Amino acid sequence: MPSGAPRKAPAKAKPPRKRAPVRHEKAAPPWSFVLELGLSKKQLAESVGLRPEALYKTRRAGATKTLTRLAEMAEILTRVAGWAGGRAQAVAWYRGEPIPAFGDRTAESLVKSGQAAALRDYLDSIALGGFA
Repeated sequence: MPSGAPRKAPAKAKPPRKRAPVRHEKAAPPWSFVLELGLSKKQLAESVGLRPEALYKTRRAGATKTLTRLAEMAEILTRVAGWAGGRAQAVAWYRGEPIPAFGDRTAESLVKSGQAAALRDYLDSIALGGFA
């Protein structure tokens, strides 16, 4: 290089690109669609036989009993939604329609008392062509 030519400054290393943090989104719980129907968490808890704190407090919301009851309700509503005409109608059936085979108790009262398995069996028999 000629002595009079300007020297090039050494190339500066580019700083490493910052990567966006990886976010592991939690999947929505299976019962989350119930909240979309206008039920508050308090109403939802009461309709499955739990105290409202079971859904408001993080520690209790992840408890086995809480998750089991909510999953049972979601499963029953999902099964009935097609017959009832939609999710909102399924919730109305769940909360208010007496079921003769269970002494005119509602699906809500059966889930509250821990008889969701019997209700699911009943719904299975109807789906297979049994009589209500």
